[in-house]
Amino acid sequence: MRKIFTTAVLALALVACKQETTTKTVAETESNEVELTKMKLYGEDFKNQAMLTSFELGDIYSNLKAGDTINVSFKSSVEEVCQEKGCWMQVDVGAVDPVMIKFKDYAFFVPKDIKDKSVMVHGVAYVSETPVEEQQHYAKDAGKSQEEIDAIKTPKRSFSFLASGVKVAQ
Repeated sequence: MRKIFTTAVLALALVACKQETTTKTVAETESNEVELTKMKLYGEDFKNQAMLTSFELGDIYSNLKAGDTINVSFKSSVEEVCQEKGCWMQVDVGAVDPVMIKFKDYAFFVPKDIKDKSVMVHGVAYVSETPVEEQQHYAKDAGKSQEEIDAIKTPKRSFSFLASGVKVAQ
């Protein structure tokens, strides 16, 4: 009887210690994880990535030349999103123009109602030149007027991003 009692006390103590450790781990990581748990994932998950601010990404873009690429994760807010399918979005990085984000392999889309929401994005940043026709297509998708669409007449050097994963604040 004494062995059973001793075994039960030890088992209870181990369970209690394990629970305390788990609670401590949650408390220690709560500040980092709370934000992530309130976000919905689209595309591939990305954990343990160094997260830049949108303005830090803007600084990186200012040093990129056409053809350069860099893998990066960053936080920003959505300025525009495709109103047809959610197949692209634009975010502010502190530059004159926002960054155009497309999704890797066209494998996922984001909701069409995420304008002004916070996002975390992971993928490849690059600089590209966007032809007039493509700019007009994006303007149409964004719901711009025909007058605004017709005003687009020259190719544009653009900050672009190919996202493999996006987390959207809920």
